[in-house]
Amino acid sequence: MASRRDFLHQGLRLTALGLVAVPLIDAHAARASGRDQLETPSTEMEPPPDLFDAQVVDIDFWVKPRTLSVSRPASGEKASVLYWKDGEVIDSAYQELCHLLRDVNGKAAIPIDPKLIETLWASQAFVARYGLDRPLEILSGYRTPASNNRLIEQGVPAARQSLHMSGKAADVRIAGLTEEVLGGLVKSFRKGGVGFYYRSGPKGGWIHTDTGLNRTWKG
Repeated sequence: MASRRDFLHQGLRLTALGLVAVPLIDAHAARASGRDQLETPSTEMEPPPDLFDAQVVDIDFWVKPRTLSVSRPASGEKASVLYWKDGEVIDSAYQELCHLLRDVNGKAAIPIDPKLIETLWASQAFVARYGLDRPLEILSGYRTPASNNRLIEQGVPAARQSLHMSGKAADVRIAGLTEEVLGGLVKSFRKGGVGFYYRSGPKGGWIHTDTGLNRTWKG
């Protein structure tokens, strides 16, 4: 009888329910130098436990120093910030992350919920354990009420009482991961709401994550 590990190796494209899922790797992110085919995964790379079930991580995962690497396409900023070490938040680094998660268009920043930063770091750190060590793209962090209303007027998905306006939500993606896979990982942390925003095209969609009630939706 095949072991559970063998099953995971063979079923990398299956969900926990046994249904065919969106491929683990985003085809658009995998293309380079005109290549149209997905690059062959490293044979040394093992699939994540339970296909990105963060509830199985060991205690060492949570006590090690935390460095969050982010990029902001809207401003062109990139940074790698060590913000937590020896059980304490490094205040200057936290302030830097609040700035990186600011409303780029509204040119304003507020304190970001530390639990949101924890979810962002954990998502990036978890997939890095399996060879996908890439920056977390922040498409939207804090939004001023004016910026949020502007999005609504433009027909962009945005709630009138959005948690973005209180520094408790972010829209993110990681190059190489589909919305289905990244969203499933964020959801498995059970830290709040998760919205799956599927979009076609070279850049794909994104995942909304917040520190509100545990809930999921598709937009």
